[in-house]
Amino acid sequence: MNAEDLPIHLRIPLGEGVRFGPGKAELLTRIRETGSVTAAAQGMGMSYRRAWSLVSEANKAFRAPLVELSRGGEGGGGARLTKEGEAVLASYRALEDLVLKDGAAYIAAIRDRADMSGRK
Repeated sequence: MNAEDLPIHLRIPLGEGVRFGPGKAELLTRIRETGSVTAAAQGMGMSYRRAWSLVSEANKAFRAPLVELSRGGEGGGGARLTKEGEAVLASYRALEDLVLKDGAAYIAAIRDRADMSGRK
């Protein structure tokens, strides 16, 4: 399940206007799968510049970097999640699962009361 499929989007404030949410979690997931910021960005329909900005922001927001980058060369560059990145991503995904499992009835109750007709 990706971030767009969830009925709720969790964003965790980290200070100074920085949040960790579904976009950064999806980007980390794709970096782990592809070993590349470029490929992760392309898979999300995002520019490399935007993806790099999100990685840089996340790396600075935590005590240790979440993504480790290697420079290009004969074999090309790459990216991988650090132990900290794996731990943060696992905690975020566990929180999503918890909210979906334990909060499903509450989410449904709120949606049942919403005017989903699109009127303003």
